[in-house]
Amino acid sequence: MGWVWGSSEKLRDFLALEEQNAKLAEENFRMAEELRYYRQMSETYMRSEELLRYGISDNHVYTLASIVKISRNTQHNYIILDKGSVDGVKPNSGIISNNGVIGIVDAVGKHFCYGRTLMNSGISVSARIGKTGAMAPMSWDGIHTNIAILRNLPPHYEVAPGDTVWTSGISTVFPADIPLGITRETRLVNGSTNEVSVELFEDFAAIRYVTIVSSTADEEIREMEQ
Repeated sequence: MGWVWGSSEKLRDFLALEEQNAKLAEENFRMAEELRYYRQMSETYMRSEELLRYGISDNHVYTLASIVKISRNTQHNYIILDKGSVDGVKPNSGIISNNGVIGIVDAVGKHFCYGRTLMNSGISVSARIGKTGAMAPMSWDGIHTNIAILRNLPPHYEVAPGDTVWTSGISTVFPADIPLGITRETRLVNGSTNEVSVELFEDFAAIRYVTIVSSTADEEIREMEQ
């Protein structure tokens, strides 16, 4: 009986831990939402006190999601999340975490969505070294779960190891200034451009909860391009 009671208690503890993890993820999501709001409010105030009177918006909507399935052992890794069209998710939405970029939504069902992760040879993210530094596409190195490569940097641009890499914000998929990782080694490619290794803040071997970020301005921007 003691063994049965002990096993039952362990099961209750395990189930309680699952519930606590979900609550912690929701709390982290709310805190990240507040941080984005106050950061945007501060930046908008610095740009113009007049803009502050009309509300704060970074033209993105954020939705908390849990990972249903994720692959990590191919060159074309994918992710399935428990949010779909009924939750407002759209194709080409970004997938982020508190530690960086996870991927991009490709297909959306009613209650689930499918996307490619940054650990996919077909995905690249527009990144910036430092808040005001050079911009370059960043993609997975094809081997490690926490290493990416900044490519096609001009050779005259010197990159110091330890610089923070951020999203550039020049696309509608991801907002600007999401921290991605830390620069490491630099190497010259074909004598014409530099490649910089980036150690990502997010290790894809450990993620469980993510945030889907959808632009509210992408349709208008596409209309302007046409």
